Parts: sequence; C-alpha cells; structure tokens
Amino acid sequence: MNRTVIGLNLKYFIHSIVGSVLMLLGLILPYASINDGKLNLFAIASKLAGVNEKSGLTLFMYLTIVFTILSFAFCVANIIKTTKLSFKIWQVVQALATAFWTFLLFTSKMILEGGNLAKGFLNKDLSIGFWVGLIFSYVALVFIMRVTQTNRGYIALTIMSVIWVFPILWIVLTALRAEPGYYVGYFFPKHLTLDNFAKLFAKDSVIPFAKWWLNTFIVAMCACVINTLIILATSYILSRTRFAGRKMFMNILMIIGLFPGFMSLIAVYNILKGLGINQSLFALIVVGAAGAAMGYHVSKGFFDTIPRAIDEAAIIDGASRLQIFTHITLPLAKSIVVYQALGAFLAAWSDYIFPSMLFGDKQSSYTVAVGLYWLTDFRRIDAYYTQFAAGAVIVAIPIVILFVWLQRFYVEGLSGSVKG
Repeated sequence: MNRTVIGLNLKYFIHSIVGSVLMLLGLILPYASINDGKLNLFAIASKLAGVNEKSGLTLFMYLTIVFTILSFAFCVANIIKTTKLSFKIWQVVQALATAFWTFLLFTSKMILEGGNLAKGFLNKDLSIGFWVGLIFSYVALVFIMRVTQTNRGYIALTIMSVIWVFPILWIVLTALRAEPGYYVGYFFPKHLTLDNFAKLFAKDSVIPFAKWWLNTFIVAMCACVINTLIILATSYILSRTRFAGRKMFMNILMIIGLFPGFMSLIAVYNILKGLGINQSLFALIVVGAAGAAMGYHVSKGFFDTIPRAIDEAAIIDGASRLQIFTHITLPLAKSIVVYQALGAFLAAWSDYIFPSMLFGDKQSSYTVAVGLYWLTDFRRIDAYYTQFAAGAVIVAIPIVILFVWLQRFYVEGLSGSVKG
C-alpha cells in the first residue's frame, strides 16, 4: 500500500481487508447443523423471519449480518478513499460486528430452539461458517486497530469486563424472574417482576430478611468504627514511637497473621460458649475487634510517609501524643482512614465462615451471608432461589454505593502506603 495518511499505519491495511472479507465469507458458509441440514446465516435468518414464536434474541443474528455487511462496505470505502475518519468509523462498526459474532456463541441455542428450527442444539452443532466469522471478526478488528494505532489491549479488557459483568447480570435477571425454580434453560426471563424483592420484606414471609439485614448492618458498622480505631491507633504507635519489644511485637503480629483465621474457629467458639455469649451479635463484634490490630501494615506504611518534623513541632508547642494523633495526623491521613473503614465494613458485611459456626440454628441472629446460604439448602433452593437472588442484589447495593463514593480515598490510601 503506497498511499500515506497522517495518523494511520497503512502497513496493516491489507491484513484488515483480508480479515473483513473472510468474516463476510462466514455469512455464506454453513452456519449450523439443524433439522433441515446445514444452513448458512442468511438462510437461517430467512427461516426465522417467517416464524411467529421465536426467541427475543433473534435480533442478535440479524444485527450480526447487518454489521458484518456494513464492515465490508466501509472496507470497500476505505480502499477507494482512505481517510482517518472513515477508518475510525470502520473500527467502531467492526467492533460491533465482532461483539455480535461473539454473542451468537452464547445465544444460538436459544435463537434456534426458540424459532423451532432445532431441538437439543449444542455449540458443537455450529458449523464452519460460524467459526470463520467469529475468528476473522477478531482478526479484522485487531488489524484495523493496528492501522488506527489504537491499543489492542482494549479487546482483552472488553472481554474480561463482559466475563466479570456476566454473573452480575445473571443474578440481577434471576432476581427479576417471575418463573420460580433453581434452573431454567434460558438466560433472559420470560416475565419480569419485583415480587421477589417484596416477598423478602413481607410480614407473613418465613424469611426474616429484614432482621438479617439489620444484624449485618449493626455488625458492619461496629466493625467499621471499632476495628478502624484499633488499627489506626496500633499503626500510629508502631510508626511514631520506639519502645522495648517493638520489633518483636511487630514480628509476632506478622507471624500470627500468616495463619488463616478459620484455624482458630473451634477454639474461639468454645471460649465464647464458655463465656455464655455464643450465638450473639456481640460475640461476632468482639471477635472481629480482637484480631483487628493484625491489619496494621497498610496504615503504618502510610503514617511513615508523614514527616516526623510535624510531630516534633507540635510537641514543642505543648501538644500531647493524643492531640497530635487526633488533630494533626488523622486529618493528614484522611485517605487511609477511609481505606481502613471501608475495608473493615466490607469484611464484616460479607463474612460467612465464622458467623455460620457461631449462630448455629438461631435464625434471629443470622447475618445476610448466613441467611442467604440457608436459602440454598437442597430442601429450599427450588422454592426460594429467585428470592435468594433478590437478597443478593439488595446486599450488594450498599457495598457498591460505598465503594463508588469512597473509591478515590481508597486508591489514595493504598498508593500512599506503597510509597512508604
């Protein structure tokens, strides 16, 4: 390719043309083996157009054809006259074509079975046309991005994002699903409803979800306040003072922290039972606070970055250690305070292992993690699975709000500790 366009690397133009042409070829080659034999995408789309009852996902198949043809059209347009704008538009169209070819990998079964064109369809029944279209849609996209000098890492990031978002979307759709049952053979619900959320808080419900949520909130808030104060106080002392046994104390905390907490569950439970406070929220709060000091490492690293000269100047002015900590150090360390508070809240909010052992069969003390797991027992899962999904969505909302709201401070606190 002898032509030159500012902002484009036309070295890979031929490769992108080949990828686009072969992707278009995928529309003509056999797409899948169904009841009527091997048909290409055009033939299947034509048959689906005449079917009254079909999957709502059939639109994905039509859009795959449309964007594949559009991508080839922009390929031809760029061969005739190459401009940076037309190449950028081609890149967007190709990205959409690639997305819809990928969607077909997960929706072909529902599309073909929903249109009564196949029964018991599996991805192994997809023919050469689909795989040619899928593979070369990515090949074309990669080389188009090379031409426009766009980072190809966006492809990997997009795929990873879809993988991460897929379970979230699935649990949300399950929470909105009107059809009961643990397993259904489709992804998108046939009917949507908010009844699953309403049933969790209904007065006549056998599931005391409101009580579980309140228990979890109490434990999480106590952990957020008490554990954060213990960690910050421990970190400040270890960062700012020198005393006999300091190094040994830090080493002991580090060694103990190497062992997972559940190793001591039986011993801790027996101690709590001996004290007569097992199966109570108070016991859960006490146990969480007792081990909080072992999480001092991050905040100590942050405190180490604050100049000691500030403390020395405050001491000369007559300030005590407590006044320095509360009036000088903490205001300067707002990001690490938020980091520790958020971490303590999230840990208590999602904790399951110890509460499940501590509360036993006392449902009134359950946290949401234990309560929702109780719903997944084989005797209850089929009847309560959609309510379980609704509960999972409700539990996730406070965490999402907190993290989005405090994300900036969370990142600053972590990066500040790394610098120290």
